[in-house]
Order: sequence, then C-alpha cells, then structure tokens
Amino acid sequence: MSEAINVYCDESCHLEHDRQSVMVLGAVWCLEEKARGITERLREIRVRHGLSPRLEIKWTRVSKSKVDFFRDIVDYFFDDDNLHFRALIAPKDSLRHKQRQQTHDDWYYKMYFNMLKVIIDPRFRYHIYLDYKDAWGRVKVAKLKEVLANAHYDFSRQIIRRIQTVRSHEVELIQLADLLTGIISYTNRGLSQNAGKVQLVVRMQQRSHKILTQTTLVREDKVNLFRWQPAEAGQ
Repeated sequence: MSEAINVYCDESCHLEHDRQSVMVLGAVWCLEEKARGITERLREIRVRHGLSPRLEIKWTRVSKSKVDFFRDIVDYFFDDDNLHFRALIAPKDSLRHKQRQQTHDDWYYKMYFNMLKVIIDPRFRYHIYLDYKDAWGRVKVAKLKEVLANAHYDFSRQIIRRIQTVRSHEVELIQLADLLTGIISYTNRGLSQNAGKVQLVVRMQQRSHKILTQTTLVREDKVNLFRWQPAEAGQ
C-alpha cells in the first residue's frame, strides 16, 4: 500500500468584502507517519520559550516580544526535511465574478483546487485537513474531493482518501500553516507596521532564498508559491 501524506490548509483574507487586496491560501504537508513527531517538536519549542505546550500558534499573535519564539518555529520548518509548504497568492482587485457567472465562494473553491492540485502525487494517498470556516459546508468539501480526485483520474478514490475540516486549536500543523500563510500574506499586502511580523518575513526570505511575492518553479517542494492572475475577461 502506498504511503499516506497529510496536508494541512489555512487561508488569509479570503472574505469578499474584507477590503484586502490579496487572498492567500496555504498548505503544509508531510508524511502521515511523521506528523506526531512534528507535533511533539512544536510543543517542545513552546516549552523551551516558557510557554504552554498547548499555546495556539497564530499569525495574529506575532509581536516583537514573542518574535524569538515564532522565529524558532519558522527555523524548525526549514530545518525539518519532512515539512513542505505551498501557497497560492490571488489578487482580489480585478475580480469580475458576475462576468464569470460565479459567486465569491465559487471562486474561493476554484482557488483551493489550484493550490492543492500541484501537491497531489498519484504515487501517494492523501488526507487533507481544512481549517474550519463557515464557507466549508459538507457539500463543498465533498465537491472539492470529487474534483481533485477526477483531475488525477482517481475514480476509485484511492489517492484522495479524505478531506475534512478541523479546528485549528486542536491541530498543530494547521497552526504552522496559519503562521507561514500569514507571512506570505503580510509581505504580499506590502505591510510593515508590526516589527515582529517584519522580522519573520525577513527570516523566511533568508531561509527560502525567495522574495515571497513571485511564482516559484512548479517542482519546488520546500516553499512553493503560485501567484494567480485572472484571465482578461475576469474570473
């Protein structure tokens, strides 16, 4: 039986009327058998910084006073070869949903498909975990699974084995996805007000050797970025 890979997803600025210019979808993935050990390491880093091992790692909690802790989390991601990250960066300024006869939720779903499809390798089995949001109803989760499976000719559902929503405070790797996605979102929105967050942006640029605002090679599997652009008629 092929090995299983867990994919943990999160998003930033995904709402239609949040007055943000860019949406970012992000995913961290690793072999299923490595997930428990990674979770334990993340808890050890918290304890080393005098924090509760259950403290939720969230981008919104990054501050100058806690930047050493969050920098260690970023460094751990880069130091562990079992961890990988992909983000889709989608400008929202020029969306034309009416022209495309779609809702914002429809577009959001399409972007999730575009973000995930590159991660899927038919040699493996996949368990995909989405951070719980109201937008992710049971029907949409089932539809995403169907479209991903069909795109990879997985008609027997042996590759895309599971897609489900989870609560981020219960899953450390969703929290890691939240942090890395937050870094990509912050730099792509051109923000610089929070000194701690700026330090993490710089750290990720240093460790990845990327400026974090441009599409990377498709085969890049440590930090893989895709900057989506709408078609001329709008999407």
